[in-house]
Amino acid sequence: MDAKSARQLAEKEGLQLADVKFSDLFGQWKHFTIPIDLLDFSEKDRLPFDGSSIHGFKEIHESDMELVPDYATSFVDPFASNSISMVCDVYDPHCKKFFERDCRTMARKAEAYLKTTGIGDGAYFGPEAEFFVFDDLRFDQKENQGYYFIDSKEGAWNSGNGGTPNLAYRPRFKEGYIPVPPNDGLQEVRTDMILTMRRCGLKIEKHHHEVATAGQCEIGIRFDTLTRAADNVMIYKYIVKNIAHKHNKVATFMPKPMFNDNGSGMHCNQSVWKDGKNLFAGDGYAGLSQTALYYIGGLMAHADSLAAIVSPTTNSYKRLVPGFEAPVNLAYSQANRSVAVRIPLTPEGNTAAKRIEYRPPDPSCNPYLAFSAMLLAGIDGIKKKMDPGEAATENIYHMSKEKSAKIKKLPTTLSEAICALENDYDYLLQGEVFNKETVRMWIDHKRHKEMGPLSLRPHPYEFYLYHDV
Repeated sequence: MDAKSARQLAEKEGLQLADVKFSDLFGQWKHFTIPIDLLDFSEKDRLPFDGSSIHGFKEIHESDMELVPDYATSFVDPFASNSISMVCDVYDPHCKKFFERDCRTMARKAEAYLKTTGIGDGAYFGPEAEFFVFDDLRFDQKENQGYYFIDSKEGAWNSGNGGTPNLAYRPRFKEGYIPVPPNDGLQEVRTDMILTMRRCGLKIEKHHHEVATAGQCEIGIRFDTLTRAADNVMIYKYIVKNIAHKHNKVATFMPKPMFNDNGSGMHCNQSVWKDGKNLFAGDGYAGLSQTALYYIGGLMAHADSLAAIVSPTTNSYKRLVPGFEAPVNLAYSQANRSVAVRIPLTPEGNTAAKRIEYRPPDPSCNPYLAFSAMLLAGIDGIKKKMDPGEAATENIYHMSKEKSAKIKKLPTTLSEAICALENDYDYLLQGEVFNKETVRMWIDHKRHKEMGPLSLRPHPYEFYLYHDV
């Protein structure tokens, strides 16, 4: 779709409003709505807003900023009446260029940098974002109390509830993967989600219940180019949350909302192409090329600092623990889900499908930054010929402690990941995708706005451990 097609869509549907959307630095989608006749549907369109009210943007004395619609992203918005919706880039009228901390601009720079290296001319990403759909989600934090409460009709803990009637069908803990209804109680909710996604232009591959009890789900969307794949994740999350709300439920992409069951990841399939050829296909291990192996080497070499961007919340590290299919082991292997880098089995001879799957990311990340950072780490691996070592050919979860101890692990806390980022971010500066100020802002925000406040507050489990000391 181009600007002309977007105008024709709006005219065909009789739309009178335009809803313009963009992301802040930390992955929160923002929007405002204007009369559609204020748009020229051309590259001249500039829509002013207050940048000082957006996390990671401008100070109050330099707050005037502008949005530039990308009309290729246009769709009829299912949750904003009479509106065409489009994703925007952020323009800085003070500098007369696209804003350097606009994450979508950064994603575009990552794609452009790949071309300048001569390695490839395109990178494709296929994210697999999981989520939970709950019937009740409550939380509070005050000086004298702090709690959260989750409930789901599907929750295994409700099997003994005295409801009238109790219809019993509930996935057991860790046994929720792809059961048929009535054990899968969210089939129709997900169907509503994917039909809405299709109307908004997303290409759907499948939907199903995931491993955890209490409404864990996944909807598979088709791979796309880096920036467009990130756009698709934002649209995906927007639709999932709003359709759940429509059904009087709440969807969350929080990585680990529930104790003692699997968390939600966002495994990222990725490949690099040049002149219409998939550079990851070859005759090496698992049908990979040497280029792909070097790319894996880059991901693994920078995995600790990458974690601060692809697993960017304190809650992310409650997912990244052994025993819940979490990818804590920095190894690679074909068809092996106990490693951080899995090489999916693909049909013999289908070189276009050959890819690697990086499993540590979760859906709390900003996809524009996460995809860009992974690509930059991979490019660094290719440029420096980083050897990922031998593939792990067995289930690491079942290895002896002595053998498993030899395999490097991901950081266990956000604090560790942030310290790693502080000491390893030069690869992110390639192509001026990130800059030192953006990295510094990210580190400061995570330390002082997330980790710091959390560390000051008593945890409910501390009362269980210590109230009687």
